[in-house]
Amino acid sequence: MAEISKELVKDLREKSGAGMGDCLKALQETQGDMTKAFEVLRQKGIASADKRTARQAKEGLVYAYIHGGGKVGTMVEINCETDFVARTKEFEELCKEVAMQVAAMSPKWVKREEVPFDTIEKEKEIYKAQMADQKKPPAVIEKIIEGKLEKFFKDFCLLEQPYIKDDSKNVDTLVKEAIGKIGENIVVKRFARFVLGEV
Repeated sequence: MAEISKELVKDLREKSGAGMGDCLKALQETQGDMTKAFEVLRQKGIASADKRTARQAKEGLVYAYIHGGGKVGTMVEINCETDFVARTKEFEELCKEVAMQVAAMSPKWVKREEVPFDTIEKEKEIYKAQMADQKKPPAVIEKIIEGKLEKFFKDFCLLEQPYIKDDSKNVDTLVKEAIGKIGENIVVKRFARFVLGEV
């Protein structure tokens, strides 16, 4: 497969309004054909989804999901622009999918911007300590730490987690696809996860 340049990914992102990861996947799928990649994004409902994210989402649902015979429960607040959309089957289905994701994957934050600075620094210290005995140049160690941090975000930030029903996409893509289909901005605001016997 031909290497996809960052410039091409950036161009598609600007044209479609989709995320960098989604643009890269679409370009890889179409062997770097910009027109076909844009069509792929449109078919998935991702193109132009980001353009809607500037619009305010003040309506929505607080959705509760109980799993494992009452052993695990989650609540998610997902916002949209109108009360009409909040009552649709598609929107409720999205809320259910996100709530199930929280139950199955135990995220700690919605997105990486919510991860406290101290937590990130502590993770970096742990990674540095793990590589203390490795005789690698500082630049290489820095790259490895960066990679480990990306994996940390993927593990613990809900929107970056691989979607439990289709790990070829993450939860952010799932939400963007819903934005594309529904035609309104949708924001995963917050969540809570309860496990029987845990405080």
